[in-house]
Amino acid sequence: MKRTFLLSILAGVSAALLPLAATCQVSPTSRTHSTDEADKTYKYVVYGGFAYSSLNQVNESRYALGGVNVSVTRDFGKYFGVTAEGDYFKYALGSGSPGNPGKPSIESVFGGPELHANLYGKFNGFFHVLLGGEHTAGESETPNISFAGGPGGGLEYNLSPRLALRASGDYIGASFSLTGNSAELGNSPHRSWNSRASIGAVYRF
Repeated sequence: MKRTFLLSILAGVSAALLPLAATCQVSPTSRTHSTDEADKTYKYVVYGGFAYSSLNQVNESRYALGGVNVSVTRDFGKYFGVTAEGDYFKYALGSGSPGNPGKPSIESVFGGPELHANLYGKFNGFFHVLLGGEHTAGESETPNISFAGGPGGGLEYNLSPRLALRASGDYIGASFSLTGNSAELGNSPHRSWNSRASIGAVYRF
């Protein structure tokens, strides 16, 4: 009698827990190869887009330069990542006369830590601090390569779990010599800060 009663209780509890167990069960295969894109966690973020930079390291410059910005970010957890990015600016965003002196261009390579988070709904935000080097060509600057870096951040609008649109901005400082500077003058550098902005697409994998 007692055995029958205990078996009845066990059967009732098992029947009650069966739907919960079926709901919570996740097989290793479905976790690794889920068909639901929203359930996946991506470790890498690739970005590319149009960008512009002011040209404050070149005296008498009048127009900002347009170009491209590309970056790769490796995410470590939900909020932290490490970013590597490169920029190339060549085309003057203006055609008035007089224009920029010489034929200036800027190339830069940066890396640094990033903090990111979902802000609301489909909107993500990020903040990073970049350090690296910058090269100014097409001018008589000596030296024409400088240690550079600064803070920046931006917003992303998610089109899907993998794809997003991004708008970002940075404030990059560097130290270049004045145009026409010479060894006789000590090639003394001057600190300059350039505002930069970019808009483009993000792909996660």
